Amino acid sequence: MSPDSVAPGSARSAAELNDQIRALWRRAGGTLSAHERVEYELLVVEWAAATRGEVVEAA
Repeated sequence: MSPDSVAPGSARSAAELNDQIRALWRRAGGTLSAHERVEYELLVVEWAAATRGEVVEAA
């Protein structure tokens, strides 16, 4: 996953992103390569944004 592949304001839910993060860790066998680390970091940033968005919507 390149940095350009994560669109700002993504429509993916926090739950979907969490599933993708978990799947990445499973595929990696618990140790991330440099490429996987970049993918992980992008997913976590997107997950955090989605979580904040869901909290704002709930309020």
